[in-house]
Amino acid sequence: MQRMNDDTAARLFAALGNPTRLTVLRLLVQAAPLGLTVGDIQSRLSVPASTLAHHLMKMESIGIIVQKKQGREIMNSIKFEVLQALSDHLLKDCCAGLAEVQ
Repeated sequence: MQRMNDDTAARLFAALGNPTRLTVLRLLVQAAPLGLTVGDIQSRLSVPASTLAHHLMKMESIGIIVQKKQGREIMNSIKFEVLQALSDHLLKDCCAGLAEVQ
């Protein structure tokens, strides 16, 4: 993945600014590297299927998760390279203003 810019980071934060999507993200981080099926996520969150589908679609469209069909199930997994790029973007200038750190 290329280095992240502020526009991409802002879009990721906007999409993850929803409590359900943030919870899904955390579930997928915990379930890595295999991920979780839509049914597994739904049972853990107790949200309607249509609501979950909307959230997963949004997360896939911004590139933070990947969905793969496995038989009759859809497996969802986190794209760690995107999460890492977001983290790196936030922390790239960490402590740059402190003379004792430089």
